Amino acid sequence: MKLLLKAVTIASAIVAAPALAESWTLAPAGSHLAYGSIKKDTVGEVNSFTGLRGHVTPGGKAEVEIDLSSVETNIDIRNKRMIEHVFSKAGTASLTTKFDMAEVSGLSVGETTTVDAQAVLSLSGTDVTFDAEMFMARLTETQVKVSTNDMVFLSTEDAGVNAGVDKLMELASLPGITRTVPVTARLIFNRDEEQAPVAPAPIAVAAVTGDVKAGKKVFRKCSACHKLDEDHHTVGPSLHGIIGATAGQSDGFRYSAPLQKSGVVWTTETLTAFLSDPRGTIPGNKMQFPGLKKDGDIANLIAYLQAETQG
Repeated sequence: MKLLLKAVTIASAIVAAPALAESWTLAPAGSHLAYGSIKKDTVGEVNSFTGLRGHVTPGGKAEVEIDLSSVETNIDIRNKRMIEHVFSKAGTASLTTKFDMAEVSGLSVGETTTVDAQAVLSLSGTDVTFDAEMFMARLTETQVKVSTNDMVFLSTEDAGVNAGVDKLMELASLPGITRTVPVTARLIFNRDEEQAPVAPAPIAVAAVTGDVKAGKKVFRKCSACHKLDEDHHTVGPSLHGIIGATAGQSDGFRYSAPLQKSGVVWTTETLTAFLSDPRGTIPGNKMQFPGLKKDGDIANLIAYLQAETQG
């Protein structure tokens, strides 16, 4: 069931954020995550979670947590058994996912759409890929609602909780509990009021025809912290595919909040501005390099990055 919970949250967060290139925060009061179970072939029950929190970054990365101790089965002893045996006393179920913001970015107030969602759910070391179709409605300029478009079914075996379900059957003297669980979700997301400013206008525009060979030499100043191989992060993030990417959104690297929330897309112009003055262009980011002072070096470096990393 942990899987189900995470799964639903993921999918929902996936859809909730795309509304605009801004950050969004889950509203626990209006959100609801529920799952069902059937015992003895005939007794159906609906359980839910009240502790939900999450957010979506401008780049479309969704991160949602479910407080597993908030499970509500309407019976206190059963709540405790779920937490101890099924969830193995794990505090939260976590999820991460990315989505194509372009799919829903044009929604006006009152409009709806459906989005296919995929995410990774994690609980007690178990990661599960979850797919679902989510329904999204733009309630206001600053609020969206996301829900499961159809009922989602998750396997307790895939979630790694079969042993916990067996224990519940033993404790309650039950002949059987279904191992396929239906899950539904309704998630409300509010647009964050304070949005980080977009990077200022570029200081200079790099030439389209920079010298790749010369740019390779310039890159030596960057190579102590950055690599060009995909997903090869060191002190700094990999620069693979950087041109056209959104700042601070590469998986596997922990970016500073100002960079994550900047909404900057790395183009020739924005890279030119950033490379000339990293701290001044996006205040508060953690990059220690003071910047390149020669326009020619910047142009050549960008030409090299484009030639080496955009394949």
